[in-house]
Amino acid sequence: PKRNRIISGLSLGTLIIETRINGGAMQTAAYAIDQNREIFAIPGNINSKQSEGPNSLIQRGEAKLVLSADDIIEELKTKLDVKEYKTLDKQLIELNLFEEKLLSVLKDEPKHIDELSKITSMPVPDCLVNLLMMEFKGIVKQLPGKVFTLN
Repeated sequence: PKRNRIISGLSLGTLIIETRINGGAMQTAAYAIDQNREIFAIPGNINSKQSEGPNSLIQRGEAKLVLSADDIIEELKTKLDVKEYKTLDKQLIELNLFEEKLLSVLKDEPKHIDELSKITSMPVPDCLVNLLMMEFKGIVKQLPGKVFTLN
């Protein structure tokens, strides 16, 4: 579908987790390859039909093998224009309104994702997306247990 091409075009990279060799995720991966986007894949059981897609992408060298989210973050950091973040007073990074909300809440102390969601009135998935972007920018980092703090 057209949406797969749009999704891959808007993304820096595409992660393939489980799909058959002719599944929709493989179509998205093909679009991403055509658009010079990064492809990441989590290897799976060689006897599972649902692992055929990611395993074949890794085997052909079209996808980077991923064992954790850190693998993706490290790979994409080099593709982002990340300015160094020193202090809150000397902020050089442009933030959207949601990121500004999260930043103001995190100034005092680390907070759990549920607490951040409640204080900012943002749904947890929206908080996580914005926190990930802030992590790419070097502003926040995630601690164990879905707790976030300023970097």
